[in-house]
Amino acid sequence: MKVIFAGTPDFARVALERLLQAGFEVPLVLTQPDRPAGRGMKLQASPVKQCALEHGIRVAQPRSLRLDGKYPEDAALARQALLDAGADVMVVAAYGLILPQWVLDLPPKGCLNIHASILPRWRGAAPIHRAIEAGDVETGVTIMQMDIGLDTGDMCLLERLPIEARDTTASLHDKLATLGGRLIVEALEMAACGGLPRTPQPLEGVNYAHKIEKAESAMDWRLDAEVLDRRLRAFNPFPGGSTQLGDETIKLWTATPEALPEAPGGDARPGQVLAADADGVLVACGQGALRLTQLQRAGGKKLAAGDFLRGFEIPVGTMLQLPEQP
Repeated sequence: MKVIFAGTPDFARVALERLLQAGFEVPLVLTQPDRPAGRGMKLQASPVKQCALEHGIRVAQPRSLRLDGKYPEDAALARQALLDAGADVMVVAAYGLILPQWVLDLPPKGCLNIHASILPRWRGAAPIHRAIEAGDVETGVTIMQMDIGLDTGDMCLLERLPIEARDTTASLHDKLATLGGRLIVEALEMAACGGLPRTPQPLEGVNYAHKIEKAESAMDWRLDAEVLDRRLRAFNPFPGGSTQLGDETIKLWTATPEALPEAPGGDARPGQVLAADADGVLVACGQGALRLTQLQRAGGKKLAAGDFLRGFEIPVGTMLQLPEQP
């Protein structure tokens, strides 16, 4: 079976590698254009492009696939590449471009998507982040037959995965990427035999995992410690948490929620530092407290709390700034 693969980040690279290991022929890979990254902001190929080039696979990087859109020349070249590939099916994983109807209709067996959630929960761009942030106890991978809607197609395969108590987006991403790679191989093997099932998504339980914005990183200490802990884990590795102390923005990476101890001189206020030592920076929240254990100054390295405090003092009683409420 010939497979066109469309994807961009590491999540997709894992799936592409599994397809190649399983012996599927991949004549063409679609991925996002090279982007500037790193301190030097040099153009860098996506993880999927790097994998494709290592295996000698043709790569197309259209800015759009809409023949009537802003970049019709890109779409036309991509269309010809897709036709030349003569593939049976397209596999899509975190590609980053919306597939128009002509793409969905091109492969005889259609387009299969590897989606990192239990659909219809967490359709959209950031299902791993939002599942952790919401406190979900499980997630999973859905192999979906794509249609023109946003993650609305029929479900073909689904496997659940528990979300562990200290999972971050980084750790959960890796587990889901491995699961997605295995499931797409199973799905294609079933499709090759004509036995891939299709089940419409339930009408109940639909919600959307909106893209993560940098502005969400600001920690609102008026919230419960448990909520802020989930948010920090959801925003690790991007965009991290942040708090403001005077003119200094401090990035926050890891923490543990705790019961609120008695504050010196009376009740603690949200944002008040209750302790600052090698065990962490303990901050009062709307309910409970959060012990910050890994912090980072602007332009600096991520440091354990004890190392951070040796270069940046945070006295007990310090008030961390509360973000403006919308």
